[in-house]
Amino acid sequence: MTLVAFLFPGQGSQAVGMGKEFHATSARAKAVFEEANEALGFDLARLMFEGPEAELALTANTQPAVLTASVAMAAACAERGLTPALAAGHSLGEYSALVVARALRFGDAVRIVRKRGEFMQDAVPVGTGAMAAIMGLDLAAVEQVCAEAAKGEVVGVANVNSAQQIVVAGHRAAVERAVALATARGGKKSVMLPVSAPFHCALMAPAAEKLARELGGVSVADPAIPVVRNVDAGVTRTAAEVKPFLLRQVASPVRWADCVKRVAAEGASTFVEIGPGRVLTGLLKRTVDGARGLSVEDPAGLERALAAVEARA
Repeated sequence: MTLVAFLFPGQGSQAVGMGKEFHATSARAKAVFEEANEALGFDLARLMFEGPEAELALTANTQPAVLTASVAMAAACAERGLTPALAAGHSLGEYSALVVARALRFGDAVRIVRKRGEFMQDAVPVGTGAMAAIMGLDLAAVEQVCAEAAKGEVVGVANVNSAQQIVVAGHRAAVERAVALATARGGKKSVMLPVSAPFHCALMAPAAEKLARELGGVSVADPAIPVVRNVDAGVTRTAAEVKPFLLRQVASPVRWADCVKRVAAEGASTFVEIGPGRVLTGLLKRTVDGARGLSVEDPAGLERALAAVEARA
């Protein structure tokens, strides 16, 4: 029996035009876009389909846009009978996973992630923070580099995307020192990332406090399927676990490699990336030996995924 897991991407996977073909071909997907527009009070779908790219790239727009695209694509999959037995999402993608698991209502989630984007952007003045991807060093070596590079400032591990791709975040100067140290220690390649804020580090604590107030008024339910969470690669199975881990996630590292391993340990044999881009499908192959990764970002991808899952049934 094929156990299907859905993986949902986070910020950085957005692209102008994402979801447009599903909007045109799937009634359920179209309804998701319409609900997003209604919940936010502006035409998010038009921004997603037509741009401009610079406006879509603003964190407060990117987060609801990627969520909406992912949930719409999952709705189109459900329309064709492709549904997950469990799910996980990278950072923002955890909200997509919780919506598809019916732990969060979509209308609530799209409003919350727009606020989340604003809070994360506002937590640190533009230009003060930075993020960088460090390649070719293991987690212990990167943690040591961060400890030495801090010099009274903040720099720490933000994403463990795979064993050899680790993202750090913090004050710009400290991140730059960490990149230089990593290179000196034999790291293959380290690159500064084009992001507007240093996500998933201690500098995001003010964003978590504001998010707590927003989440406070939202009702949650027990997930219909297990959701593997970013903070500890544990499994959220009850409503009581939803909010605390979403709040911790804002200023904590995304332990993505551990998440994917946990999804596999829970029995998943086929991983389907639902949403714009194919970043998670690429990371999967470096993390779980022999993993079968599929991606659905357009109707052609859905047809391929349906055929592949059917062939293994």
